[in-house]
Amino acid sequence: MDAQPNSLLVRKLSTLGPVTAEDRRILDGLPVHIRDVGPDVDLVREGDRNPNCMFLQEGFCCRYKTLADGRRQILSFNIRADFLDLTGVALDPIDHNIATLTASKIALVPRTAMAELADSPTLSRLLWRDTLVDAAIYREWVLNIGRRNAYQRVAHVLCELTTRLRSVGLAHNGVCELPITQGELADATGLSTVHVNRVIQELRRDGLIAMKGRNFSALNWDRLKQAAGFDPTYLHLPPGGEAATASRLAP
Repeated sequence: MDAQPNSLLVRKLSTLGPVTAEDRRILDGLPVHIRDVGPDVDLVREGDRNPNCMFLQEGFCCRYKTLADGRRQILSFNIRADFLDLTGVALDPIDHNIATLTASKIALVPRTAMAELADSPTLSRLLWRDTLVDAAIYREWVLNIGRRNAYQRVAHVLCELTTRLRSVGLAHNGVCELPITQGELADATGLSTVHVNRVIQELRRDGLIAMKGRNFSALNWDRLKQAAGFDPTYLHLPPGGEAATASRLAP
């Protein structure tokens, strides 16, 4: 973990565009508090008024909504160096839930301090860009659930997570730690857990993936992408793609 909790935030924004020396000084001066949180903990719930903006230093989280009968739809998976609720700076109260999936380290920045970053044209533009990338991912998830079949849906989420984990240096040669259960994958794809299990077995039989515990391997990355119809353009990675992002986020 970074000695200074602000440094990962600075590096995150630098993956979205140039950060000036003055902007670095502003970011280094942000009041940041690190909170250690266990797995399966709601950080905020729909309707809450959260005084802080949350940035994921370490761990794995998700955004989700539920129906009155308790059924859950996961809206996104969040990994290291993700803002968890940047829209909360402008929208109040929060309109969804955010929860940890694993033990996590959450950087808390007062919303008032985040709002003041808008005074910097550079930082305001970078934060806006991050919000737009989030929106692009949401659009792809709507398409995934609405139009792809079960096999494609699961393969697509696995492709996205592998690509994003590579981009922060947490996947190598198609191998990564993927700490999500089949139930959570079902909630993300609009399928039953039984159906997800069948798809996972089919992907294994087709020689596309291997899963053992938390370890996930893309055995044939090109074929997995083809099966999913996966095009990473919507992730809007910087020039140089995954390797460039990972190098900028490296300690």
